[in-house]
Amino acid sequence: MRLSRSPVAVRTILSLVSDFSRLVASVVRSRAQLSAENLFLRKQLGLYMERQVKPHRADDATRITLVAMSWLIDWRRVLTVVQPDTLIRWQRKGFRLLWRWKSRPRGRPRLPPNLRRLIAEMASANRTWGEKRIASELLVKLGIHMSPRTVRRYMPTSPAPRDRARSQRWSTFVRNHASAVLACDFFVVVTATFRVFYVFVVLEIGSRRICHWNVTEHPTAEWTAQQFRLVMSAEAPHRFLIHDHDSIYSDSVDRSIAAMGLTILKTPVRSPQANAFCERVIGTIRRECLDWVMPFNEGHLRRVLRQWVAHYNRGRPHTSLGPGIPDAPDVAPVPSGHLIRDGHRVVAAPILGGLHHEYRLESRAA
Repeated sequence: MRLSRSPVAVRTILSLVSDFSRLVASVVRSRAQLSAENLFLRKQLGLYMERQVKPHRADDATRITLVAMSWLIDWRRVLTVVQPDTLIRWQRKGFRLLWRWKSRPRGRPRLPPNLRRLIAEMASANRTWGEKRIASELLVKLGIHMSPRTVRRYMPTSPAPRDRARSQRWSTFVRNHASAVLACDFFVVVTATFRVFYVFVVLEIGSRRICHWNVTEHPTAEWTAQQFRLVMSAEAPHRFLIHDHDSIYSDSVDRSIAAMGLTILKTPVRSPQANAFCERVIGTIRRECLDWVMPFNEGHLRRVLRQWVAHYNRGRPHTSLGPGIPDAPDVAPVPSGHLIRDGHRVVAAPILGGLHHEYRLESRAA
């Protein structure tokens, strides 16, 4: 529609320029010449009306010219091509168009060029990040407060996955006791040589911190009980543990857990949503780490998980925390609105060979 209207707009502008040029040229002519030309044109118009020829429909340029000229002369006496009400309607239409143009929405000012480039670089360098993750990174690491909608406006168009709102069922009990609840689960990783390893994860729900993880090729009840002994300490405020009905959690494992002072909360059968927090962190491990890496052996898998868990606990913003970081640094960045602080620059540290990046402000003098 815009392309089809463009030639019409060009013709209208050219016609207006031509009429204005004729008006300027008539100013410098003598009064006698103007009177003679006016009479000559009226005679021709009389013959035109006498033959009852259907006039051509007036275009936009003609309408604008007649409305503009009506401000200078007694237009009711000389108007013949249309009715007076039609000319008044044209004038009101022109006023509405002018007012609509003056009242057009301005919108918010664009972000500074350096911040737009930073958003584009973060989206390109971190293929799994969406607008919420980038907005959280800017707020938590750089002190730049920006809504995810604003971030999405400046992200380059690509097939990269974005954060999507997912509805999850949250247990009221777990929400009320999140700071005292641990959740655990196993998931499977297949190496390049088709060896199967089991990864055990323990999550602290209140802080979203991964308290413990380990890898084994042959999980047993004794091995699982030992993992809980490594997690628990006398200073820990944990009171509850969530796990499913997997046979690995035998009666001996549950007795060992109860001896540590924990109350076991078993999820219903085939109800992974009851352990949604741990299921979510396992999904995050897959989407942001293991789906992009092919481990060769157990040692390689451990190195990858060790680096990613450190990034997850100390460098990855979590929306559910405000956004925030589980093991956040003691010194938070000073909020600076939509501007990068003067005298500072943004430094990116690659994680897992550049699969993710951590951003921080650094003084230019350093």
